[in-house]
Amino acid sequence: MRLADKVAIVTGGAHGMGKSTCEIFAREGARVVIADVDDQAGHDLAQQLTSQNLTAMYHHLDVTKEADWAATVKAAVDAYGKLDLLVNNAGISGSAAEDLDDTGMWNRLMDINSTGPFFGIKYCAPAMKKVGGGAIVNISSISGLVGQGFIHPGYNASKGAVRLLTKQAASRFGPDNIRVNSVHPGLMPPMRTSGKTADPATRAKMLRRVPLGRNGEVWEVANATLFLCSDEASYITGAELVVDGGHCAV
Repeated sequence: MRLADKVAIVTGGAHGMGKSTCEIFAREGARVVIADVDDQAGHDLAQQLTSQNLTAMYHHLDVTKEADWAATVKAAVDAYGKLDLLVNNAGISGSAAEDLDDTGMWNRLMDINSTGPFFGIKYCAPAMKKVGGGAIVNISSISGLVGQGFIHPGYNASKGAVRLLTKQAASRFGPDNIRVNSVHPGLMPPMRTSGKTADPATRAKMLRRVPLGRNGEVWEVANATLFLCSDEASYITGAELVVDGGHCAV
C-alpha cells in the first residue's frame, strides 16, 4: 500500500474532493484524520471507513481558527503517535457572489482559502519535523493560475496565494525533508458553495474550453494528491500539478 503507516490530516474531509481523498488514503494504508466543520458528515465518514476495517477518526476543525488547528494536530498525534501528511483541501467557491466587489466575501475567501492553509503548515510542519519529514499538498485551483472575470476576485487571489505559499513552504521546509506541492483542479462537480459554476449553461460554456470535453471527478484530484503524498513523488516539491482536462493548455 502506498501510504502504509502514514498519518494524514485532510481538511474539508467530509465532502467532495476531501471525502474522496480520505477514502483513497485510508484504502492505501493511511491512518486518516477527517477534519471538517460538518460534524455529522465527518463522523459518518469515519464510521464508514472503520466499518471497512480501515483506520480513521473525525475531528472538528474550522481552518480559520488557530486553536482548532492546535487541537487537531494534538488529537492526531495522541491517537496515532505522529503526523506525516497534510492535505489542505478545505475551501469555498467564489462563484456564488452576486457583487464582485463585496468586501465581506473577499475577507471570507481569503480567510478560508489562504489563511487556512497557512495555519495548516504552521501547526503541522513542527509535528512532521519530529518524525524526520512529511508531505503537504495544498489544493489550489486553475483559478490560481488564470483570471476569471465572472467570479469574485477573492477566489482567484486566494488560490493564487496558495500557489505561492506552497513554493515558499517548499523552500523553507525542504531541509527538514518536508515536501510541499499544490494541486490545481479545473472544472469539477459543483461544490456545496458553488453559484454560477453550478449553472448548466455556464458549465456548458466552460466545457468548451476543456480539450477532454468533460468535467473532472473528485477521485481524479484525490489520486493526484495521493501521488504527491506517496514516496513515488520523493523528489518533487514546490511543484504545481494541474488536473484540468487540458483547460490551461488552450
